[in-house]
Amino acid sequence: MAWNQPGNNGHDRDPWGSSNNQGGNSGGNKGGRNQGPPDLDDIFRKLSKKLSGLGGGKKGGEDNNRSTGNGGRLVGIVVVGAVIIWAASGFYTIKEAERGVVTRFGKFSHIVGPGLNWKPTFIDHVRAVNVEAVRELAASGLMLTSDENVVRVEMNVQYRVTNPEEYLYSVVNADDSLRQATDSALRGVIGRSTMDRILTEGRTVIRSETQRELEDTIRPYHMGITLLDVNFQTARPPEEVKAAFDDAIAARENREQYVREAEAYANEVQPRANGQAQRILEEARAYKTRTILEAQGEVARFAELLPEYKAAPDITRERLYIDTMEDVLSHTHKILVSDKGNNLMVLPLDQLMRGQHPTKADSQNSSNLTRLPPLADSNARSSSGKSSSPDNIMDQRRANALRNDTQREGGE
Repeated sequence: MAWNQPGNNGHDRDPWGSSNNQGGNSGGNKGGRNQGPPDLDDIFRKLSKKLSGLGGGKKGGEDNNRSTGNGGRLVGIVVVGAVIIWAASGFYTIKEAERGVVTRFGKFSHIVGPGLNWKPTFIDHVRAVNVEAVRELAASGLMLTSDENVVRVEMNVQYRVTNPEEYLYSVVNADDSLRQATDSALRGVIGRSTMDRILTEGRTVIRSETQRELEDTIRPYHMGITLLDVNFQTARPPEEVKAAFDDAIAARENREQYVREAEAYANEVQPRANGQAQRILEEARAYKTRTILEAQGEVARFAELLPEYKAAPDITRERLYIDTMEDVLSHTHKILVSDKGNNLMVLPLDQLMRGQHPTKADSQNSSNLTRLPPLADSNARSSSGKSSSPDNIMDQRRANALRNDTQREGGE
């Protein structure tokens, strides 16, 4: 039952234990109740009385007044001390690399910068966020590739907080959300790539694709973070099949070595071939030039012979024929002997046995040396012996001696 409800046997007592009967309060209205608010002095006085009663019973009026005054001063001191402590507890410091996010009664209020700041305790709450530190997040695990192979991938993500409010209140946990987004983006990129591409030349492409897909994933959530770098650390097959993959990698390295050796051989041979081709071209150009000059010389020679031919056609024609036959027959093994002449032909048997072609000089020498007068047979010598002169005999001896010398030189 409330303290001021009717029917409480005429005892209307306030919460501080005093009764407001008629005539009970000298300051009250006569014949009625005091309906105004209680006085703070009366409250403190009554409270001190109760405390003194608990401490040792009733004392004289002077003691009661003295204790009441002391109790009021004590309460005031306590209140002032509490206010001072409350005000002093509101001071806080934000570091240089941090920003303070202030919430008032749980709702975002503002952001404070570095330095000494003050907040009303139990009203504002401040959370410091480092906006200059580079944070790292590692993602790893077994992932399935597009060619149905399993590969273990490890990746490191570096990021920085750029908006403290979004970082704290846009999502429940921005770091955990970023970790989940990184794992999702990495698995998506690995699932579209083959094992060989992941383990060899596709690492840079996978890194860039993962970073782009991760940025597209976290952009709608406004996490207040900015990606700085995505490092594709390692990619290796599971331990159960590592030996087979090591063999495959060794074979791939051997193939690359052979390719490099082939390229080195090509780089060595190609310049030589280019030089030979250039030499052939230069020789062809020289042959062309020489042929043209020779043709021009022949034309000039024939132009000089033309007046001679017009003056004596038969003689000029015979001379040209003889020169041509001499040039042609000087390079052949065949020997033409005419039976109309009376000269003895001595053949160069040593050169013919060795398979050498006699030079033009040799042919001229042989023609000069071997065209000897024929020996007379016995009948001719007997018939002409009487009429032969000493000069003819000496000529015959000289011819025989010359023939013997020629035969001796050919035998040697």
